[in-house]
Amino acid sequence: MKISVIGCGYLGAVHAASMAELGHDVIGIDVDEAKITALAEGRAPFFEPGLPEILVSGVESGRLSFSTDIADAAGATVHFVAVGTPQKKGSYAADLTYVDAAIDALIPHLSAGDLVAGKSTVPVGTAARLAGKIAASGTGAILAWNPEFLREGFAVKDTITPDRLVYGLPPEGAAAESAESLLSQVYASAIAADTPLVTTDYATAELVKVSANAFLATKISFINAMAEIAEVTGADVTQLADAIGYDARIGRRFLGAGAGFGGGCLPKDIRAFTARAEELGRGESVAFLKEVDAINLRRRQRVVDLAVDALGGQVHGKKVAVLGLAFKPFSDDIRDSPALDVAVRLKGLGADVIATDPEAIENSKRLHPQLTYVTDTAEALSGADLVVLVTEWNEYRHMEPAFASPLVAAKIVIDGRNCLDAAAWRADGWTYRGLGRP
Repeated sequence: MKISVIGCGYLGAVHAASMAELGHDVIGIDVDEAKITALAEGRAPFFEPGLPEILVSGVESGRLSFSTDIADAAGATVHFVAVGTPQKKGSYAADLTYVDAAIDALIPHLSAGDLVAGKSTVPVGTAARLAGKIAASGTGAILAWNPEFLREGFAVKDTITPDRLVYGLPPEGAAAESAESLLSQVYASAIAADTPLVTTDYATAELVKVSANAFLATKISFINAMAEIAEVTGADVTQLADAIGYDARIGRRFLGAGAGFGGGCLPKDIRAFTARAEELGRGESVAFLKEVDAINLRRRQRVVDLAVDALGGQVHGKKVAVLGLAFKPFSDDIRDSPALDVAVRLKGLGADVIATDPEAIENSKRLHPQLTYVTDTAEALSGADLVVLVTEWNEYRHMEPAFASPLVAAKIVIDGRNCLDAAAWRADGWTYRGLGRP
């Protein structure tokens, strides 16, 4: 099938390359010329495991191409809209400027029977509004909403072999049947593998994504709230999470206490969800999400507070090695990153911050050039008065205390992700501080 993907940022680039990998003919379109040039040459403009390989494969096979001209979408049968919906400045609400612009630009190039499939995360009610706009254009095209459920670091796998598919379909029977048929042709391999499929209305499809993110954010902030209690009672939040995680109704995933969540989805999505609920007159229904957000932001300051305390209250001029800058491992994404935020706060207190990360240094430099960056872990540790681990890359979580000990000036570590073996580090003479751990 011939497919267009409008928007070639993180979501769109992965989706376009993955669709080509599945055998479709794909044209990816974006207004950013530098990004399109890189993608057309088979170069990923961001770090995502597995993406460079399928980009090269798609481009070399001729199934995948890129353009800055929206007119090149003409002739495709399914048009995926994958543009960003960032948080509005000065507001919790989602900014739909790019979604509306993409639809407006695409409409002149649609034909009867075409399907526009929204993948962007949008406030409930957006799809119905856009469907009306497409219907009024007289093109004969229809709209479906097909939310994405990608995990950064595993996005290629999640696209090619998803754990579920959701189709938000038009209310009209014939249009719904056509939309479902076209989407199932796109995802034929996943359908053949008995991937769970939910066919529903626009509103439910929109809510699936934001409610899933809200639930995951709630689990993270819940265990971090328990960490706050553990810190004043002497309880061990990691053992607590293990114990309650054995309950099948709860599960252990996303019960990792630490510096909190970040990235381009969870923070903005729970805020946009709250804003939309208030617009609908149901703000009280999701009022708890404001506390989820507040707990999350508190954990960043808690890491800083632990650092200040560990240094005896005297931070100015102290060399602090910050291990990790991306919001999570296997990514170079620094959007709303707790790790980078902690580094910046420590720098603001006068610390000599030496920061490192396997993938996110260049992105961090552009946003916060005031920090000192090094690419080598040993160099970051050299002469450090304090080590702060804030992104749980494997090379940090598996780092042996015997490796770090000869390098540092003082054997003090703040484990902002509770991922180190506390007993092993203490046995080597380190002062170890975790979050919610004695």
